Amino acid sequence: MLTPRDAEDWLRLQALAGELPEPGCLVLDCRGAGVSERLSASLAQLLVGWTQPVIALTAQPLPRVLARAVDCVLEDERALRAIEDNVRHAPIAAMSLVRLARAIEQLDVDAGLDMESVTYGCLQDGPEYKRWLAAHKPEPMPALADGPPLRLEREGAMLRVSLNRPELRNSMTVEMRDALVEVFSMALLDDSIVKVILTGEGKCFSVGGELREFGQVADAATGHWIRALRLPGRWLARLGDRAEVRVHGACIGAGVELPAFAARVTAVKNSYFQLPELQFGLVPGAGGCVSIARRIGRHRFNYMALSGKRISCQTALDWGLVDEVLT
Repeated sequence: MLTPRDAEDWLRLQALAGELPEPGCLVLDCRGAGVSERLSASLAQLLVGWTQPVIALTAQPLPRVLARAVDCVLEDERALRAIEDNVRHAPIAAMSLVRLARAIEQLDVDAGLDMESVTYGCLQDGPEYKRWLAAHKPEPMPALADGPPLRLEREGAMLRVSLNRPELRNSMTVEMRDALVEVFSMALLDDSIVKVILTGEGKCFSVGGELREFGQVADAATGHWIRALRLPGRWLARLGDRAEVRVHGACIGAGVELPAFAARVTAVKNSYFQLPELQFGLVPGAGGCVSIARRIGRHRFNYMALSGKRISCQTALDWGLVDEVLT
């Protein structure tokens, strides 16, 4: 942990030495006297291309030039340990995450999703994901109830869509993914549908990607091709103001990335939100690097992804991740 002044001197020495930084975070302690515009500009220039996640500790607003240069802002040190531990565990994924988030700020939705997908595919071929995959011993897939993965109900100009695999806690299986793309693309072509409401059956909205299906894609290029064509979030985003998602319980990984694309998101009080992908050596890959960052900003998105911590329903409302909490 360095003060901004000490960080300026240290970063200059690092630049002269030409050495790659060790895995970890660069933490700027900005809780003392305010950071001047001159020092902020100098730090921002030195941080261009920096590979470690840059965390600022401060309860006060940072100068704009410095705020653009850091990846996450924390008011105190309580969450710092979790971030540092996760970054040490998966430094390549952490570097990829923050650099991706910086770049996506300048892109439109489709271009951002393409960049997320390429990054995700590269990490799938990396050592951190392969290490997790080798150690992962999934339980057998439980027997599924009869019926389709989605329940559809048409009420006049409104289409209700419900995730219908409660025995899997509505995990995003290939079956579920393809069904969502089919329904969203159909709704886009049907001008008589003016509202699409997405919900989930059972105890929670969705726990995200089905881990028992991880590792089944033959190669990274094929995975990118599939995501380019079959990413539900891309199609949900195209519905624009017509899309509403109502969540409850666990909203993990894709279970929060997908809803964040909707024009309106409501949640019941027991909802919570979490991005665990870094522990797998990955970045969010269901569109969350775009959808969540657009709703709550890059700093808060990076906090969620780097820490892996749960976000309460009230915090989600305060940040703008959801638009209304239902009683």
